[in-house]
Amino acid sequence: MAPRGVWCVLLTCLFYTSSADKDFFTSIGQMTDLLYTEKDLVTSLKDYIRAEESKLEQVKKWAQKLDVLSATATQDPEGFLGHPVNAFKLMKRLNTEWGELESLVLKDMSDGFISNLTIQRQYFPNDDDQTGAAKALMRLQDTYRLDTQTISTGELPGTNTDVTMSPMTVEDCFELGKIAYSDADYYHTELWMEQALKQLDGGEESTVDMVTILDYLSYSIYQQGELERALDYTKRLLKLDSAHQRANGNLKYFEYQLAKQKKVEAEEGLKEKEKREREKREASEKKGRPADYLPERRKYEQLCRGEGIKMTPRRQSRMFCRYSDNNRHPLYVLGPVKQEDEWDRPRIIRYHDVLSNSEIEKVKELAKPRLRRATISNPITGVLETAHYRISKSAWLTAYEDPVVDKINQRIEDITGLNVKTAEELQVANYGVGGQYEPHFDFGRKDEPDAFKELGTGNRIATWLIYMSDVPSGGATVFTDVGAAVWPKKGSAVFWYNLFPSGEGDYSTRHAACPVLVGNKWVSNKWIHERGQEFRRRCTLDESD
Repeated sequence: MAPRGVWCVLLTCLFYTSSADKDFFTSIGQMTDLLYTEKDLVTSLKDYIRAEESKLEQVKKWAQKLDVLSATATQDPEGFLGHPVNAFKLMKRLNTEWGELESLVLKDMSDGFISNLTIQRQYFPNDDDQTGAAKALMRLQDTYRLDTQTISTGELPGTNTDVTMSPMTVEDCFELGKIAYSDADYYHTELWMEQALKQLDGGEESTVDMVTILDYLSYSIYQQGELERALDYTKRLLKLDSAHQRANGNLKYFEYQLAKQKKVEAEEGLKEKEKREREKREASEKKGRPADYLPERRKYEQLCRGEGIKMTPRRQSRMFCRYSDNNRHPLYVLGPVKQEDEWDRPRIIRYHDVLSNSEIEKVKELAKPRLRRATISNPITGVLETAHYRISKSAWLTAYEDPVVDKINQRIEDITGLNVKTAEELQVANYGVGGQYEPHFDFGRKDEPDAFKELGTGNRIATWLIYMSDVPSGGATVFTDVGAAVWPKKGSAVFWYNLFPSGEGDYSTRHAACPVLVGNKWVSNKWIHERGQEFRRRCTLDESD
């Protein structure tokens, strides 16, 4: 067995969390590196185990040999030592060989493993990454209306059956509940503590005891106003641990509150009873996720689930697929691009097969080492900062660093007919666990006069968005104001104007990137600016034209 001190060091290293903010959870592409790090650590751990087993095997052989010898020798000690060879060997064993055995037992076989672990530890995720990934699971749960059992078993819509999935343990569910509890999110605390309890009741072994789960569960239910259920769980807890101090206090408090409530109900007249019942029903209907800052949350999530507005047959009849040569552009006369109308107002167009697989891989190869947590511009200060509603990492690629980037920029100009020399660099983004970008505008509004002042190229007139991967489930681009949803298709690009020809912002272009439920979403985009478009998209005097 390894010395106790070695295991203390080992456990300390395993649970050490780096203070650096790495934001691994915001990019699936970068998280893949962690799998190889873990694989290397497992190999190192197996080497350590083999070394310990080899050492123990040597000690075992020594013990077996001496066991037989000492059993024989002690039957007739004087006779045994009467033989000079036996006497010599006893002196040698006790003076030399037992010392060698002591050195072998004390030899630390973990040096190689601990050294490797120490080196790799600097690349480990930290507490923020674990919390971010946990909140991502809860976000997916809410957006796609998934129950905890579905998430725990890993049977998510769009999951590839060939992909190995390890179901969530009681400890995993408990951890999610604790993270929700630390944010005073009692709705999700209840859901995940109940799932942990369900799996314990089902016979799953766990280091988390039922008393602890029931303690969290009863309190989170009480916080949501369900006294009777909170009391039931408290009673169940006390059957397991009758001396539990907090539960005993809660029991008295819950019983007192329930008695008080029933007394009030008994003294009420018919009208008051009806009013109370109505209030109970309303409270029950409202129970769930706490209210948040996003007014269109419900519509946004409906669109993400594919429950968007359906066009009337009349509108649909005006939507076409066509081959486009962009007004007989020389490059596309013989090889026109495939164009598809995705929406009419605002007009959203998809161009199919605008990037080849080799071009996509090259762009990803260039971007991956430079991926950094995506930022937003603070509308008040103008400072770039990270935000919980944008879960991705991005990198910027310039035209001069690789011919492929230059070729993509030229292709965007040829297809759209707009000047990209004043556009922003090509931005590449990779989404993380439950990666999303909640509803936003690409253009600067009137209350953000300095949004792109430092660029000196005017507002963002148009957006060109390339999908560089297919997404098995989730990850749509939705336009919350009009109810449009555009689903990722590898190699295709969607294009829309953010500004009317008059230069006024088109507020119907408010859009969002839905959370990625299953898969790895890569996109790249080009924000095209006003300057340079004066003779390519002429302005008008009508604000909405």
